[in-house]
Amino acid sequence: MYHLNKIELKNILTNLFKEQKLAVLSTQSKEGPYSSLVAFAATEDLKYILFATTRATRKYANMTDNASVSLLVDNRGNDDEDFYKAVAATATGKAIEVKDFEKEGLLNIYLEKLPYLKEFVTSPTCALLKVTVETYYTVNRFQNVMELHISHEDSNSHLKK
Repeated sequence: MYHLNKIELKNILTNLFKEQKLAVLSTQSKEGPYSSLVAFAATEDLKYILFATTRATRKYANMTDNASVSLLVDNRGNDDEDFYKAVAATATGKAIEVKDFEKEGLLNIYLEKLPYLKEFVTSPTCALLKVTVETYYTVNRFQNVMELHISHEDSNSHLKK
């Protein structure tokens, strides 16, 4: 059996997030779940995932009513090798619109990865959202599932196999 330590898992997540530009965002409304693609960036410490959307979208309305979200990021190529080589990470947490006092720093992180979205993300109708990640569920080698719990009270996080 193959096991990763916390540092190895964080490295896998960091590399995956640098390589991939899109995530599947899942939100919840009274009618049920809703998923959509979003361009994203993660903070270096993996505590936050950032994405942007216009305020007139269904996903924004869903998050206004229920801040609990999940984001799925993967590196599959739709090949047979994916069953052994692909990595998928689900981040769960709460999404809130970024406040003015922290917007500049987080916007810089977002635009460093996605500079071609500057006009979109700086539009007055667009909201930059921050997911405060609680847990990462990471699957690699098709069946190796690991959890990384992110602590926001202190700088420590812990790993559960």
